[in-house]
Amino acid sequence: MSSRHSKVDHLIEPLVRFRQDIHANPELAYKEHRTAARVIEALKKQDVDIHSKIGGTGIVASLKVGSSPRTIGLRADMDALPIQEKTGLPYASCHAGIFHGCGHDGHLTMLLGAVQYLSKTRLFDGTVHFIFQPAEEGEAGAKAMIDDGLFTRFPCDRVFALHNWPDLPAGTVSTKPGPIMAAADKFEIIVEGKGGHAAMPHKTPDAILAASELVSQLNTLVARRIHPTSTAVLSVTQIEGGNSHNVLPDKVKVVGTVRTFDPNVQDTIETSLRRVAKGVAHASDTSINVNYIRYYPATINNAAAAKDALKVASKVAKVEEALQPAFTSEDFGFMLQATEGAYIWLGQGKTNNEVPLHHPKYDFNDEVISTGIQLHVGLVEHHLAI
Repeated sequence: MSSRHSKVDHLIEPLVRFRQDIHANPELAYKEHRTAARVIEALKKQDVDIHSKIGGTGIVASLKVGSSPRTIGLRADMDALPIQEKTGLPYASCHAGIFHGCGHDGHLTMLLGAVQYLSKTRLFDGTVHFIFQPAEEGEAGAKAMIDDGLFTRFPCDRVFALHNWPDLPAGTVSTKPGPIMAAADKFEIIVEGKGGHAAMPHKTPDAILAASELVSQLNTLVARRIHPTSTAVLSVTQIEGGNSHNVLPDKVKVVGTVRTFDPNVQDTIETSLRRVAKGVAHASDTSINVNYIRYYPATINNAAAAKDALKVASKVAKVEEALQPAFTSEDFGFMLQATEGAYIWLGQGKTNNEVPLHHPKYDFNDEVISTGIQLHVGLVEHHLAI
């Protein structure tokens, strides 16, 4: 057993208790007040400078050793999801409809473990910024921290984020150069006719028929407007309109998402979607308004940073270079637009039937806490080598 492994294992039991306490007391985006307080309470026991309320409830703990100007950032997210937990665990959520269903309780615990280890061993030369981020789940907490001066106040040569991944065996580490998570766009389209009696459809533009034609055409955009070697997903996820069997509604709402990895593909899909909506409106004599929101950019790893992460990981875990990116999204993409770095998957799967992220029966696997801490520590000691 390595010296690092032995020292990390000594930390695990209290960290598991900490993780399970956070799990039992989840908080939604920008409301992570108890979570932040618990993190700060733990950080005060370490030799770090603590800065709070960054981008809302965000925290940065800085640890400087030696005289090198080199810097590195390590990020963990803190928020929970608006999901009712169904695990039946003794430490299940105390708050109805709020649940750590994505493992952020585990992420912040592993980062806290890295703080504890590095503040004692101090086997590096430079500065580490430990970033505890709010509001990753659709609310752009990373952007909020950046807008609040994250990288001007705490400059990072490189920044890394670690996310648990149930699809990989427990303890396996995976990432890749280039795109690793998709850009996430949302569209909301309002189709307006005039409304009228269902028995006299010839007297009113039919918003439902127009919306149906629109949905049908939207589902051809990727296949017919995007080059076959490119990758994208467009999904219509919601249609609302009408409240009676004999009334044609005057309005129908169509909602969906677009996932891409290439900004040029993203541009093509948005432009094509707007053109299709305009054409359907003209053909159906309806009015169609498109609200297209690009809320998360693609998470694109710096090639050198990703390769370094795999090299470091090979010393503490089984490593698999990812064959392809995931179509899920991550606001860590904002951080990788601001500075180079990499997003890393840490396998946590126990069986072939492991429940996925965002599932009501999901729970973070405490068995991978040690691997996560060692990976964080390895990245610091590699980048800030003495």
